Amino acid sequence: MKRILITNDDGIQARGLRALAEVLSDVGEVYVVAPDREKSACGHGITMRTPMTVDKVSIPFAKAAWMVTGTPSDCVKLGMRELVKDVDLVVSGINHGANVGEDCFYSGTVAGAAEGTFSHIPSMAVSVCSTMPENFVPSMRIARRLVRDIIEKGLDEGIMLNVNVPDLPPEEIKGIRVTRLGHVRYLENFKSALSGYGDWFYWYNGEAVKLPQDPEADIQAIRDDCITITPLQFDLTDEKYRKTIESWDIRI
Repeated sequence: MKRILITNDDGIQARGLRALAEVLSDVGEVYVVAPDREKSACGHGITMRTPMTVDKVSIPFAKAAWMVTGTPSDCVKLGMRELVKDVDLVVSGINHGANVGEDCFYSGTVAGAAEGTFSHIPSMAVSVCSTMPENFVPSMRIARRLVRDIIEKGLDEGIMLNVNVPDLPPEEIKGIRVTRLGHVRYLENFKSALSGYGDWFYWYNGEAVKLPQDPEADIQAIRDDCITITPLQFDLTDEKYRKTIESWDIRI
């Protein structure tokens, strides 16, 4: 059976992680390596100068599981190179909250899957579009179906799948769309407070702005109550503009 490495950024106790382990346990051998606490919006950070603690834990439907005092990227690196090895597939999620548009650059969930892609392992991130999801059934079903398809068909080199699912019962899902990244914007501000020791503390806050979307964008598909599958690539080079810069008269 294929060896499936699961991680997330909501922490090892998250309901979505356990739902994913359950639904993939009949597709392959499930191994969980996940953060010991929530690491949402940590992006693709890795731990460099602080040692990480790794503890073996019990997760239903997983052949083995470990919690790590690190990021999702740390977890996948450790899983692939030390704890599990010979990983055939990386699946990150099921995340509590959407990972669409430019938010993918901040997402620890997407980063966990991207880490697998960087190591030439087929990888996928799955999210439910609610921070307090009520219904995991559609996301569990699409995760299992796509894992089976990836095992059978593979993924092109350098490509991962980013999947987002409305927080709705299965009968209310309107369809499945293969999408592109949409655009997200926030009205951002910081709340501040002065401590008794004279230090200033700041808390970030961002309120989403509803923008018009391309009809093929993931955000529009979610608005239309559809599941989105977005293939992501990580070569960010703009080849056309590279030629433009080569034409500049740059001297030192």
